[in-house]
Amino acid sequence: MQGSALTGALDALAALRIAVFADFPYLYDGDAGYERDYLREFAAEPGSVLIAAMDGERIVGAATASPMAGQKAEFRRPFEEHGHAIARLFYFGESVLLPAFRGQGIGHAFFDRREEAARAAGASHACFCAVGRAEDDPHRPEGYRPLDDFWRGRGYEKAEGLTTVLDWKTRGSVGEIPHTMQFWIGAL
Repeated sequence: MQGSALTGALDALAALRIAVFADFPYLYDGDAGYERDYLREFAAEPGSVLIAAMDGERIVGAATASPMAGQKAEFRRPFEEHGHAIARLFYFGESVLLPAFRGQGIGHAFFDRREEAARAAGASHACFCAVGRAEDDPHRPEGYRPLDDFWRGRGYEKAEGLTTVLDWKTRGSVGEIPHTMQFWIGAL
């Protein structure tokens, strides 16, 4: 989705972000007002795309992507400081999918479609970031498996030295707290 179709899906995307990111490792205590502002910025960026997984008329998952050049300084800065060509880099934002729909290849489809959009926009590389949590984090559920192997299988690697810090409210926190986000990058 792009343009008005993308704008029309923002409420569903906001609800998915709040629901999916409430779980480990993000533990996000979502706020509809924040989501509205954040997603409005995303939708306003030329070149932004939203890939939606549908169950009938209902959006059950979504993944976003847009040119890195249009991202906030917190996302651009690590790449600029390390000499990456921002104009040739596409940023993959959230990828959120309700638990009942996982394990069916939708995550791969999200990456396939975002990579297609990035190539069509002239990008040579794509990147995304993920929150880092310690192995012994007390909130880690039993049996939790990070997505590192999935991402490596898609051709992405941790971009050593490329991190940023984002603040958000987590369950039980009073106000927003900082979280280190590790970037991953892959050639298209």
